[in-house]
Amino acid sequence: MATIKPSLARGTRDFGPDLMAKRKYIFGIIESVFRLYGYQPLETPAMESLQTLTGKYGEEGDRLIFKILNSGDYFKDVQAEQLEEAASSQSRSLTALISEKALRYDLTVPLARYVAMNRGQLNFPFKRYQIQPVWRADRPQKGRYREFYQCDVDVIGSASLFNEAELIAIYVTVFQKLGFKDFTVRINNRKFFAGLAKYIGLGTQVGRFVVTLDKLDKIGADAVEQEMLALGAQAKELGEVLELLQLKGYDALIQGLSEHVADAGVALGLDEMQQLFKHMEQLGLNQKYITFDLTLARGLDYYTGTIMEVVTHEAAMGSIGGGGRYDNLTGIFGVDGLTGVGVSFGAERILDVMEQLELFPSTVIQSSKILLFTFSENEMSYAMELLKALRTAGISAEWYAEGSKMKKAFTYAEGKHIPYLAILGEDEVKQQTISLKNIKTGEQISLGHIALLDLLKD
Repeated sequence: MATIKPSLARGTRDFGPDLMAKRKYIFGIIESVFRLYGYQPLETPAMESLQTLTGKYGEEGDRLIFKILNSGDYFKDVQAEQLEEAASSQSRSLTALISEKALRYDLTVPLARYVAMNRGQLNFPFKRYQIQPVWRADRPQKGRYREFYQCDVDVIGSASLFNEAELIAIYVTVFQKLGFKDFTVRINNRKFFAGLAKYIGLGTQVGRFVVTLDKLDKIGADAVEQEMLALGAQAKELGEVLELLQLKGYDALIQGLSEHVADAGVALGLDEMQQLFKHMEQLGLNQKYITFDLTLARGLDYYTGTIMEVVTHEAAMGSIGGGGRYDNLTGIFGVDGLTGVGVSFGAERILDVMEQLELFPSTVIQSSKILLFTFSENEMSYAMELLKALRTAGISAEWYAEGSKMKKAFTYAEGKHIPYLAILGEDEVKQQTISLKNIKTGEQISLGHIALLDLLKD
């Protein structure tokens, strides 16, 4: 058999012990905050039926769904003329014939499918969190992977804007606990877009308006203006809207929207934004982490009300979280009238930023608290007795079973970030003591069993 050079699929990566420890640290903090706010865990399958996923993320999102070929001879139901037609027209109609399943693109649509299938057994409002991987056939680049974890938290079956306020509070709480100092939760409302599009003469092209607006940070205001003019926007009104988009801060935007485009159908968005900020004030949220940003679009088609996104200013990275309100997403599965709102944490990007900023506590990558070292078989019984006592006390410990050279044991402890080395020789056995060496400082002391347990419990 030919030798195969080991490699990873593009857009994926391995997570060794240190990275896994850091990842679990992030997940642990996020999950603890989710549970603090009354959310329950849920898991859904890695793959869904293709028809469940398509048509929910917009045209661009549909292109990024990883399709799974049908098992066995996936071409058996395809006729020759269908192949020719697909090849000549570059049609995607062939996909439905050879692929019935796909890897999930996000956790929100599978949630809607789950709620629709289990609505009779659920307690509404249904508050769930989900920490699982998703897959997107995107172009790999810094901070963007084809396989990555999402940490989602959603409320289904409640229209109260208090839910949005609590989700923003969850964002602020989590990022503070993770050690972020300079981050912003950007907030907007999709209800503004229909009114703004109507005001500039693109009332029948709201979708194109949103897609173009979403490019503002990437291509700049001048290029966005040219694209909207090409769509048929009225120059004078477009200029007013672009000026409005430059306003910063809650008070300035509320006043600007009220004075200039209130008659264009943005009144409901204004009312919701004012209610949301009132709820956030009632929750005592620190406003320095929150901003009303009219340029925030978020491209997913299913958002209908409040939308939000988190960015950090401490590192060069895209958004590290986002979400919003989606009305009647379950309607596509035959269950009408269930509104929902949720947010997601970009775990991979958060990990990258925290590594860059060195935000992880030094103990996160520590595998065991202490490594036991013996010189010969004569100390084995004593070592095993101590090992049992340590583990019974809930202290992670291991014995170095690879020989009697202390230097190798020391190197092993360093490599696994074990802070202490317990040296057990003939004298220690006789005196029923432990010679304890601090791996980092090199300091060595002698102490008894009880003193050792007390030290390591701290």
